[in-house]
Amino acid sequence: MLLWLEGNLNKIFGNDFNPLYHLGALGFYFFWLIVISGAYIYAFYKTSMASSYSSVEYLTHQQWYIGGIMRSLHRYASDALVVVMVLHLLREFILGRYRGARWFAWFTGVLLIWLIFSAGINGYWMVWDKLAQYSIVATMKWFDWLPIFGTPMSGYFVSQEGFNDRFFSLISFAHVTIPLIILFFLWIHIMRISNPVVNPRRRLALGILLAMLVLALVKPVLSQGPADMGIEPRNLSIDWFYLYIYPLLDVWSAGQVWALVIGLSLLLGILPWLPSGFRQIPVVKVNLKDCSGCRLCVADCPYEAVVMRPRSDGMHFHEEAVVVPDRCVSCGVCVGACPSSSAFRGAQYVSGIEMPTLPISELRTAMISDLAKLKGDVRILVFGCDKAANIEKLCSESVAVLSLPCIAMLPPSFIEYALHEHHVDGVLITGCRENDCYHRLGVLWTEQRMTAKREPRLRSRAERERIRQFWASSADFKELVLELEAFRSSLRTLAESENISK
Repeated sequence: MLLWLEGNLNKIFGNDFNPLYHLGALGFYFFWLIVISGAYIYAFYKTSMASSYSSVEYLTHQQWYIGGIMRSLHRYASDALVVVMVLHLLREFILGRYRGARWFAWFTGVLLIWLIFSAGINGYWMVWDKLAQYSIVATMKWFDWLPIFGTPMSGYFVSQEGFNDRFFSLISFAHVTIPLIILFFLWIHIMRISNPVVNPRRRLALGILLAMLVLALVKPVLSQGPADMGIEPRNLSIDWFYLYIYPLLDVWSAGQVWALVIGLSLLLGILPWLPSGFRQIPVVKVNLKDCSGCRLCVADCPYEAVVMRPRSDGMHFHEEAVVVPDRCVSCGVCVGACPSSSAFRGAQYVSGIEMPTLPISELRTAMISDLAKLKGDVRILVFGCDKAANIEKLCSESVAVLSLPCIAMLPPSFIEYALHEHHVDGVLITGCRENDCYHRLGVLWTEQRMTAKREPRLRSRAERERIRQFWASSADFKELVLELEAFRSSLRTLAESENISK
C-alpha cells in the first residue's frame, strides 16, 4: 500500500520532489524554520507573568505583517515537524529499515520524539493564554503521580499568587535549551550514515514555505484569551499535533497515561531487537592481499562501515580497508566499488572486499552459466536488487536474471563482460525506485558508474544502446515487464539496422 501511494505521488510531484522520499530532510528544514521564526519572536517576547501574554499579542496584532506571520510560521512549521517525524518513523518501520546496523538511527530517533514534544508543549506555556493554563496544570498533575516530588507541583498553580516571574524565566530558558539538545541529537541521529541528506530539493522547500506563508495569512495563529488561575478554562481549541495527550488525561488516570506513554516508548525503542523474520547476512570481509587501499569502498559505503587504517601486512600500500562489523548491513555496495571486482579475471579470482555469501567468483560463475543457456534472437541479461521488483519472474529461455543484495554491488565490468563478444544482446539494470534506494545510495552510485561519473566506471567500449536502466519497486513489476519488452523491441530494431548497414 505504501509503495502504491508513493507511486501515485510520483505521478503528481515527480520522483525528485515526492515528499515521502525527503521526510528526513524535511524534518531538518522544518526545524530550521522553527529556529528562525522563533528567534524573531523571542526578540520581542517579555519573560514575565504580567507581560508574556501582551508581548505575544503585540506581535500577533500590532505587528501582524511580520510578527504575526512569524508566529503562524513558527506554529505551522512545528506541527509539520511532528507530521514528517511520524511519517518517517512509520515509513522506516513498514520498509524494515530499522534492524541490524540501522538500530542506532532508529533508537536515537525515538529519543528525539520525546525532545520534540517537550519543546512543543513548553512553547505553548510561553504564550500564557487559557490553553497554556490548561496544559501546564494538567502537566503538573500528571507529573505529581510520579514519586519524585515531595510537594505536589500542581499546588503552585491553583492561584495567581502561587508562582512568579521566575517560572517564566525558567520556561523561556527551557524553550531555548531543548532545541539545542534536539540539534545535538539530530547530529547523532545521522552520525552513522555517509552523505546524509539534510536539505530538501530547493523547489520542494520553496513550495512548502510558500504554502505555509499563505496559510499564515489565511488562518493566522491566535491566542485563546489571557490565563486566569481563578477560572477554569473552557471550550479550548487543542493543537492535536502536540497536545493530544491532555484530553486523555481528562478521562484516564495519570498512571494509565504514564503506562501508555512509557510502554509505547519502550516498544518503539526495542523494536530492532524483537524476534522477526529478519536475518542478518554475514558482513563483508577484506582480503588484504588484493586490497590496494584505494578508498573507493570507503567513499561508497552508505553507512560508514568501512574505514581506512595504516597498513598492517607490510605491503607497500599506505592504508588498508577495515570493516566495522556493527555498522555493516551487508548491502555489497563496497564490493561493486572495488576496482578488483572484475569479471575478466578468471573463475578463482578474489576481490579486495567480498560478500562471504556471494563472492565475486561465484557471481561470475552464475552469470556465465546463465548466459550459456540463453536462446532466441534477442538475449537479455537482467541485473536486479533483492529489495526491489522480483526479477526472477522475468526469467525465460531468452532472459537471464541475477539478483543482488543491492544493485550497486554490480561491478561495471560484469556488464562489459556480458556484452563482450555478444554473450547477450542487451543488459537491463533495475533496482529500487530513484530517491528511494533501500540502501540509500545504491541507485545513485549505479547511475553515476554507468555514466562514467564515478569509479569504477563503465568503460566506453560498452555499447550504451545495449544497456538500459529502469528503477522499479515490487509494486512496479508490470511496468518493468513493459520496459523489458520495449527494450527487446529496440534491440531487435538495432540488430536489423546493423544487418542493413553490413
